[in-house]
Amino acid sequence: MLLHLATAADWAAAAGRGGVDPLPDVGFVHLSAPDQVHLPAQRLFDDRDDVVLLVVDEDRLAGPVRWEPGVPGDPEAMRFPHLYGRLPVEAVVRVVDWPRPRGAGDLPPL
Repeated sequence: MLLHLATAADWAAAAGRGGVDPLPDVGFVHLSAPDQVHLPAQRLFDDRDDVVLLVVDEDRLAGPVRWEPGVPGDPEAMRFPHLYGRLPVEAVVRVVDWPRPRGAGDLPPL
């Protein structure tokens, strides 16, 4: 199981376009495993109350997923899944609200 973080509004907009496009500056869509998703959530969305977790079925992805280092400050040995291609709506099997706090033990049932 892979996860993608978004705000509810960003996901609604992306779903209307058929999916989440790769970020132009890096060429991929950031994904996370359940045991690591709290790290980007804290870094990128700590002040937001409208965060959703997109539960992704990897078998429904057309682009390759590469496990690569995160950003400085992440555990050195940790690798994050990066989707080199679009995250299509069809690959999102569930959307789960994720209210604060968003620590390692605060993941809602997926």
